[in-house]
Amino acid sequence: MSNSGWISCRQVLNIMMIFGFMLNYALRVNLTIAIVEMVMPNATGGVVETINENVTTTTTLAPEMTSELAQIEVANRFDWNEHQKQLILGSFFWGYVLTELPGGRLAELIGGHRVFGHSMFWASVITLITPVTAHMGYVAMVILRAVLGFMLGASWPSIVPMAAVWVRPNDRSKFMSNMMASALGAALTMPICGYFISWFGWESVFYLTGGIGILWSICWFLFIFESPAKHPRISEEERKEIEDAIGSSTSKKKPTYVPWKSILTSPCVYAIILVHGASVFGYFLVVNQLPGYMKSILHYDIKSNGLLSSLPYFGKYFMSVAASHFADYLRQAGKISTTVARKSFTTFAVGTPGLFFILLIFFGHDRTWAIAIFTIALTLNGAVTAGYLGNGLDIAPNFSGTIFGMANTLSSFGGFVSAWMVGVLTYENNTYGQWQIIFGIVAASYIFGSLAFLTMGTGELQPWNNPPERNGVPLQEMRVAEEGVPLQANNINNAHK
Repeated sequence: MSNSGWISCRQVLNIMMIFGFMLNYALRVNLTIAIVEMVMPNATGGVVETINENVTTTTTLAPEMTSELAQIEVANRFDWNEHQKQLILGSFFWGYVLTELPGGRLAELIGGHRVFGHSMFWASVITLITPVTAHMGYVAMVILRAVLGFMLGASWPSIVPMAAVWVRPNDRSKFMSNMMASALGAALTMPICGYFISWFGWESVFYLTGGIGILWSICWFLFIFESPAKHPRISEEERKEIEDAIGSSTSKKKPTYVPWKSILTSPCVYAIILVHGASVFGYFLVVNQLPGYMKSILHYDIKSNGLLSSLPYFGKYFMSVAASHFADYLRQAGKISTTVARKSFTTFAVGTPGLFFILLIFFGHDRTWAIAIFTIALTLNGAVTAGYLGNGLDIAPNFSGTIFGMANTLSSFGGFVSAWMVGVLTYENNTYGQWQIIFGIVAASYIFGSLAFLTMGTGELQPWNNPPERNGVPLQEMRVAEEGVPLQANNINNAHK
């Protein structure tokens, strides 16, 4: 497909990325809604707090199943307590943390196209075998989820190096908003899974998401290529437009030398790492815990749970698109600098949700207030696409995968810690009072992250982005030497078809 046709190669990449990140989160959040129906209703034990019109009563869970739950065979449910359930949810991050940094660096060396595609394909295969694994016991599920995390851990950092060679600098906020399609994937997965569970049982959600993931992976390898220079169907005009806009900030030659000392002593790198860790800590807590909170504290049934749990993700995606377009417009028009754009949108997207989580401490027991606050907080967080999320491309596009991998490594620990924290605080005491503590911790995390980026962040290209290779020749000079390389013959021929 080329510019001479009806759709450009960049548009195909954008479309595939949107669906890819939708599936990326569908593969990880399907369990958060399914596990509500996978566990025996009296397995978690302990105390449940019921709140009705400002009257709070505390009762012990009855051993009998309700009529709704009794429709599902007991043999298809598992006797996992709250601690085991949170261990299963949190084990995803054990594997996830291992491949973040290696995945980003591997994408810089062999290409994000291959890393992202294989990450999604094998994660889809693992998803398909989840129902069988669940019947082997919770330890088997812990191992399976860790392996799933290992496969998906490389997916996010692998895309950033692709953006460095495919996307013009002033369009990168919009491109990064494609990654927020993950929120849209979570938004659609929640209600769809809720209905599929009620119709076909909890196993159906894993067959559905895993099957679609495999189909997407096949399409990715057929239509997406590592760079404009390697695309067999790109037009001469589109390739030239992309490469001229990118210029020499990104080298065509894969950097074999990483300036670790410069990276590890750069305040702007730590600004990205800290704010990303704080932001994702809160986001993962909502992704993994909102369905359980809505059932145990707000007492929603499975279908209502799935639908209402999806609202914050719809808001986050649409905010990410709107904010990224607005930020790129302001930068292109010269109204604000890249640094001002990144700091302003990051403060708005990360600091403000922290204030809303403070409100949850006081109003989180009320159904209407809780849903409204969760939705607004996560909606505002979508503006990170115009803030820190693409900041690695601003400061060092040649090492954007490495930087993103470092940031996502910390956030992966945050994802596990959030699940572990909820398990510890709510085990045998799943009350609103315990959740008030959780909301306070998340609020502090958000505010700390936004302040870290506000004080240390920048949008300026760093001098260590073009370090000398081991042979002493700077990457930038190699880039200039390669500018005269002609387009591949098949590219030129395709352009005139």
